[in-house]
Parts: sequence; structure tokens; C-alpha cells
Amino acid sequence: MSAYASLAAHFGRISAMSNAVGILQWDSDTMMPKGAAASRAESLALLRVLQHDMAVDPRLGDWLEAAASDDTLGSWERANLREMRRVFTAQTALPADLVEASSKAISACEMAWRQARAESDFPALLPYLAEVLRLQREAGAAKGAILGLSPYDSLLNDYEPGARIARIDALFDDLAAFLPGFTEEALAAQARRPAPGALEGPFAVEAQRGLGQRMMAALGYDFDRGRLDVSTHPFCGGADHDVRITTRYDEADFAKALMGVIHETGHALYEQGRPAGYMNQPVGQARGMVLHESQSLLMEMQACRSREFLGFAAPLMRAAFGGTGPEWEAEALWRRYTRIERGFIRVDADEVTYPAHVILRTRLEKAMIADDLPLAELPAAWNAGMKELLGTTPPNDRLGCLQDIHWPSGGWGYFPTYTLGAIAAAQLFDAACRAEPDTLPAIGRGDFAPLVGWLRTHVHGLGSLLDTDELLTRATGRPLDAGVFKAHLARRYLPA
Repeated sequence: MSAYASLAAHFGRISAMSNAVGILQWDSDTMMPKGAAASRAESLALLRVLQHDMAVDPRLGDWLEAAASDDTLGSWERANLREMRRVFTAQTALPADLVEASSKAISACEMAWRQARAESDFPALLPYLAEVLRLQREAGAAKGAILGLSPYDSLLNDYEPGARIARIDALFDDLAAFLPGFTEEALAAQARRPAPGALEGPFAVEAQRGLGQRMMAALGYDFDRGRLDVSTHPFCGGADHDVRITTRYDEADFAKALMGVIHETGHALYEQGRPAGYMNQPVGQARGMVLHESQSLLMEMQACRSREFLGFAAPLMRAAFGGTGPEWEAEALWRRYTRIERGFIRVDADEVTYPAHVILRTRLEKAMIADDLPLAELPAAWNAGMKELLGTTPPNDRLGCLQDIHWPSGGWGYFPTYTLGAIAAAQLFDAACRAEPDTLPAIGRGDFAPLVGWLRTHVHGLGSLLDTDELLTRATGRPLDAGVFKAHLARRYLPA
């Protein structure tokens, strides 16, 4: 075989290993009995070490060098070589024992987090989280040394290739200066509108599940290549051709699960729409978590909190739960689902206050990686940051620093991508609506085909062919820029 063919075959095997890890991890988070945790941790650790060993196979360096001089390769193959080299370089920095230790620490910490969160007991989580943090620092330093990056930038690079915290800090400082005043103005405008009436529950879980599946189908989710389940923290995972999503149900408020389903369906549509011919190659993977989060937030916030969508969804909601009265009308539901409120929980936050949650986590994790914030002081620092950025103080750690699974699961450097994704979502949705004028009217009919078709062409089907800024510039006319996001907030939340 040619050097490139050898590389493609090798990375195809790595992808198959990743698929196995993905399904085992999904099972750990959804259906696995607690008593299997130790055995599952061993299995995952072994598979991740094997996957790492494959990614640093010494033959890869020779194949990459030989393939680089192959002038018969096309643009996709050249981009695939670039992504292969990126994976090889990053993985070479990590010894196998660090990969194994990190995998085991994460498995133990995730199980401890579930109980600690339920009992609002941060001290019970502390030793497990401290070990995960120690290993994340070690990995960040090792990769940073090879890539010429700070430890935090090297961790961030795992989730958004090419991203740097200096640029993110500038964007977030701008938002942190803009949002408090805007929030006050939007809250004042909201107070002048009629408040939506209360929706009386309980809302049966089976009815919620049925409604969620109806919305997944409307958005274009392929149930032959995935499924919907329940987990402590909603997520999208699985394998290349088996994209699974989860949510969590609250019988007092069906919107939490419904919007969670829509959010995760946005992720799943990206995964199901990646380029079929390169699905098991690095160039066929999603570009990064900024674009991934843009797809979930585009669906949840931009499309499915629009008046058009709620005009379509209102009768389905009434039918699902037997709702009657003016509070179930589309306009009242729109006021409910675009309501601004300073709350404690990130995943339940509205799109105006959501960035503050992300800015807080970014600042905290950056400080913890740099060892500027002792882990034991996290709850106090969290509460102080919530007071500063949102004007609220959580009454306990379950509603504070224990609410997210990201740090226990090793996701250090992930949080910034949520708000960067919200910025990208605003740009992409605006561009889609300008390019396809029927996008919003079609959503009002329950037809997401124009929107998803545009996204397939301009985002999903491109995989990692382009970097994030290049993709956004081609699709929207500009690189990542908060201007469209701010304009969207003003249109939706301030009076004309």
C-alpha cells in the first residue's frame, strides 16, 4: 500500500477502537449497575491505552513523511494528513501510564460525582477530583511542551484546535462588560409584558419522552443510527454510526427535558451528517467543540425558541399533556421559553445569562490548572463568582460547583466552547436564514429540512476540512465575532 493508504487503514482501526470506547462510556453513564464500576474502569483504561499506543505507532512518522510528498493526493487527503499529524503529535506527548492513570481516575471520579452531587457533598468528591486535576495538569504540561503552548492552551486545543485563551479572554471580557447592563434592560422590558401563566403538572415521563422523540424526528434525527435514554447529565455520545443522546426528566417541568433533547439532537445531527467517505478518518471528525456547541445551541436557542417553532410545537405540547387555556397558546409559550431569569443551573439557563455561567467556569478552571486556586477553595470561589457575574449565590454545592460532570470526567478546557459556540450559532443561523428565506417559515410548519440541508453543506459535511474561522468566514462572511450574537439578543429581548 502507499503511505497514505497505510495511514488511512491505521486510523480506521483507531476509529473502530474509539467507537468501542464510546459505547462502553455511554453504557457507564446510562445503564451500567454500580457494582460494575471497577471492572468497567479497567476495561476502559485498557482500551484507551491500546488506542493511545495505536496513535503513537512509530510507523506513523515515516508514513506521514512519505505521504507528504505524494503529489497525487487531493484536498481532502491533504487535510486528512494535517489532522493525522495533529493527532500523532498530541498523543506522542502522553506516556501510556499517564493515559491509563487518567482513565481510571476519571472513571472513579465520575462515580463519586454522582453520589456527591446527589448529597451536595463536595468534600466527598474532593480527593477524586484532586487526582483528576493532577493528571490533567501533567497532561497539559506534557502536550504544551511539544506544542509550544501553555498547559491550559494545550488542554483547550484538545477541544478546539487552534484556540487560545488570550483571544477567548478578550471575547469573554467584552461579554462580561456587555451582559450585566443588557440583562437589566431586558429584564425591564420583560416586566412590561404580560407574564405567561403557569403550566400545571405533573407531566408524565412517558409523555415527555414521546414529545421529545417527536421533536427529534422533526429536526431530522435518524433513529436507525441512535437512541434516546436517561442520564444524570444530558449528553451526546456513542459511535460513528450509532449516535446516542440522553436527557433527564422532571415531572414538574417538561421544558427542561424537551430543550435538553433538542440541544443534544443538534449535536447528533452534526455527528450523523459528517462526511460518509471519511467517517473513520481524522478529517471526517467534527472540527471542534465550538462548532459542535454551535449546532446544539443553534437548534435549542436560535431555532426552537423562535415564534415560528412554538407555533408548530404548541398544539403538540397541548396534545401530549392535555393542556388547555391561554397559557398553552403559542405566544404565551414563547414568552415562557424566552424568559430571562438569574438562576443557578447552567443547563437550564436562558441565552442571556448563559454566558456568565461559562465565563465563571472558564476563569475557575484556568486558575485551577495554573494552581492559582486550591481545589478545596472551589466552592467559595464558585459562589463568589456567581455573585459577581449573576447576582446570585447557590444555597448548596449541588446547585453550585457540583452541577456539571465536565471536571470529574476530565473535560478541562471544554467550557469556553459553549459560549464560543453560542456566538457561532448566531452567525450560522443568521446566514442560513439569509441564504434560505424559507428557513423560519418552514420551521413554523415543522419542516427543518431547509435549515438542516444548509448546515449539511456548510458545516456537517465538511468535517475537519477547514479550521473554525475559515469555515465560519466561508459560511457567514466573518470569523468568530460576537456582534451577530449581541444583535440577536437585542432583537429577541428588547422592544422595537
